[in-house]
Amino acid sequence: MKKAKKLADELRPEYQRSDFGTMVRGKYVDRLRENSNVVVIDPEVARLFPNGASVNDALRALAQIAKRAGSVPRRAR
Repeated sequence: MKKAKKLADELRPEYQRSDFGTMVRGKYVDRLRENSNVVVIDPEVARLFPNGASVNDALRALAQIAKRAGSVPRRAR
């Protein structure tokens, strides 16, 4: 098997750094925080669910039970 050649961490000759404008770290982080709904669950809870669909099914069932019991909280804004 051939070894892969190591590439230098440089732009190709036809590109100039000035062509790309200034870089801003974290430019979209606020928008991501506002529009994302990622939830991290504890490992022991994650072991109970094999995939995302099973989590969604369980949460839907729990929501129906809560709705019947009249204890569904209003969504926080």
